[in-house]
Amino acid sequence: MTRQRGQASLELLAGVPALLLAALIALQLLVTAYTLHLADGAAEAGALALAAGAAAEPAARAALPGWAAGRVDVTAAGGEVEVAVRPPAPLPGISDALEVESSAWARPGDD
Repeated sequence: MTRQRGQASLELLAGVPALLLAALIALQLLVTAYTLHLADGAAEAGALALAAGAAAEPAARAALPGWAAGRVDVTAAGGEVEVAVRPPAPLPGISDALEVESSAWARPGDD
C-alpha cells in the first residue's frame, strides 16, 4: 500500500509541469486571439478616419491599448489600412511568430 501511494505522488509530480505547459499554451492562444480582435478594431478605426478625410495611422494607433504602442505597424495606401500587431509573449521570437494582421478599406474622403 505504501508503494502505491508513492507511485501516485510521483505521477502527480511528473504531471504538474505538463499541465502548466498546457495552460501557458492555452493562455498564449487566447492573448493572440484578443490581439487579432484589437487589430480588427484598429484597422476599422483607421479606415473610418480615412473616409472622414483624416490621417489613418494616428486613428488606428489611438484605437489600441497602451501595451500595443511599440508592437504595432500601420500602413495606409489607396484607401486600405493594414494593421499588424505582435501579441505579448514570454519570448520576443514567439511574439514575432504570432504577429496578427488585419485590414480595412474605405473610400478616402474629399479634402
